[in-house]
Amino acid sequence: MITLYTFGPNFGLPDPSPFCMKALVLLKMANLEFKTDTANLQKAPKGKGPYMDDDGIMVPDSTFIRIHLENTRGINFDEGLSDAECAVAWAFEKLCEDNLYWAIVHSRWFREENFNAGPAVFFKSIPAPLRLIVVPMVRRQVRRDLKGQGLGRHSEVEVVELATRGIDHIAAFLGDKPYLMGDKPCGADAMVFATIAGLLCDIFDTPLVGATAKHKNLVAYSDRLTAQYFPN
Repeated sequence: MITLYTFGPNFGLPDPSPFCMKALVLLKMANLEFKTDTANLQKAPKGKGPYMDDDGIMVPDSTFIRIHLENTRGINFDEGLSDAECAVAWAFEKLCEDNLYWAIVHSRWFREENFNAGPAVFFKSIPAPLRLIVVPMVRRQVRRDLKGQGLGRHSEVEVVELATRGIDHIAAFLGDKPYLMGDKPCGADAMVFATIAGLLCDIFDTPLVGATAKHKNLVAYSDRLTAQYFPN
């Protein structure tokens, strides 16, 4: 039996982490029976979620979860795509993972009202006196991660400018197609969908919501895949 360790529904999303949403969608795409449990980052193989237990085989990281499913279940998430189309799909997936994801983190963790509306909930189980120490410590670590990645070295205006360009390119490429690469979903749709859904999450006050919502095809894409993979 497969157990996928995630953070669980929050912020009106199936999971606040696009990577956990990606793994959930991949398992649903594969039509595999699985259950979910709450991730414990102290026990996570790489200290991050999601991670998966496949009958005792621990698989961390959403991309390695995909590779594991392909290798052990004979699943081809990109069935029907040419090598060139697979390359394009991979590039859009990495745009989401290595750029837009960090723009989402920036908007949620470093606007005070957004932090209080979102990430602050992750610390509610910590006793109040200890929370005063832990929360600033974790936020400093997230800031260091963003700076190391590179996006954290830019101003908020510059982060929004870069992210908007990526959003616009996804919208332009998607066009009037139902899925990223055509008439059926491919592996990259799992991450692109998770990212667009996260960008549209309007409990956060950020220009990224408007930059995404102005593209009606992205809104329709998010609604369509939500209905398909998370009907409840």
